Amino acid sequence: MKVLITGANGQLGRELVRQGQRVDFEVRGLSRQQLDITNKNQIQQILAHISPSLVINAAAYTQVDRAENESDLAYAANKDGPAYLARYCADNHLTLIHISTDYVFDGTKGRPYDEDDSMAPLGIYGQSKARGETAVRAVLPSHIIVRTAWLYGVYGNNFVKTVLKLASEKTALRVVADQFGSPTSAEDLAKALLVITKKIHTNEKIDWGTYHYCGQGIVSWHEFAETIIELARCYMEVKTKRVEPITTADFPTKARRPAFSALDCNLI
Repeated sequence: MKVLITGANGQLGRELVRQGQRVDFEVRGLSRQQLDITNKNQIQQILAHISPSLVINAAAYTQVDRAENESDLAYAANKDGPAYLARYCADNHLTLIHISTDYVFDGTKGRPYDEDDSMAPLGIYGQSKARGETAVRAVLPSHIIVRTAWLYGVYGNNFVKTVLKLASEKTALRVVADQFGSPTSAEDLAKALLVITKKIHTNEKIDWGTYHYCGQGIVSWHEFAETIIELARCYMEVKTKRVEPITTADFPTKARRPAFSALDCNLI
């Protein structure tokens, strides 16, 4: 089985390629420079040449605040790209695993979201990801959409790396304490996606559709930062003495964030 991974230079994409080297099927990762999913003709030409059996779409526009001013770029990558991939897969009898986000929800439910809850994104990033999900569902029955949240890992930029950098420089940090979610390891998510891929490869019964996958537990960004710093003291010099809780209003951003975007992962 040949698996094509888009967005292979990203945080999740690089982890998928790394983990994919340990499984018993061929994994081919393509960066944005090698495959721009917003280019329909490029998708048709390159996928026809590679001839994969399954596609994992880890490519996305993830700059939440910049998306408010770059809506065309966000929609191209997060809606049009998945739509083009889904259409190609439908026309060529391929399976697509597409990665989405907790930001398709508005965070007002007050308890973890399940897969059937209505999408109500607050900003352009979440809106574009929600439209991408809808586009995949519209044309490709044999799909798996996996929503995840608060992703961190060895590769790319993420909250853990930002906190570690600041912890080595500043004696005090101010971190938002009224937004809650579930931090998720990119390594864990990659392994889960490859387990799903293997099940498809071995023709196990698959219930197509949408699933949630996150790390266990629900924390605020403030609690997450405190834990990162506590663990970091075992491995590096940490200057930070205190992490001060602040509110979302104290730290205004261009895009609104969901206040409580934990995902119920029982289905997966």
